[in-house]
Amino acid sequence: MDEARFQAAAAALREGRPVVFPTDTVYGIGVATAHAAGPGALYAAKGRPASKPIPWLVGSMADLERYGQGVPGYARELASEGWPGPLTLVVRASSAVPEAYRSAEGTIALRMPGSSEALALMDAVGCPLATTSANLSGCEPPHRFADIDPALLAACGGALEGSGTCSGTPSAIVDCTGPAPIRLR
Repeated sequence: MDEARFQAAAAALREGRPVVFPTDTVYGIGVATAHAAGPGALYAAKGRPASKPIPWLVGSMADLERYGQGVPGYARELASEGWPGPLTLVVRASSAVPEAYRSAEGTIALRMPGSSEALALMDAVGCPLATTSANLSGCEPPHRFADIDPALLAACGGALEGSGTCSGTPSAIVDCTGPAPIRLR
């Protein structure tokens, strides 16, 4: 990882600006949840409808309880088995999740990635990253840095190129708001 680019990306995140970075699945575009007032810059950069909530990447298992409220035991078991990795869990949002980041139903989607770059960025800025795939809305999510649309990169405060290729397979999404898990993707 290029240290100068990493520091520039972390600085942009602390300023509330979006950054492109690799995850274990695809390249993502994200903002630091403690430093950006909301996900508006992500919607604007992607041309994404504001009705589609933005998931959070988190840095630890403890974040499931911190940002989730009334997290069912089966969700903790799923996280224990699937994190870090390509598993997103939708839970009821706790009061630690600002309103701007919650879905209309009061939920938040959380995932702990298996990407050293993403985890290092979260550590550097001290909070989760509200992250969506680094593609224009309706286009294919990029699993190589070279595939990221230049217009999207231009809307960002920084970009990190990973040391390899992301898997290209989006994470599984499981709704954990009811009595039993429901796979959404």
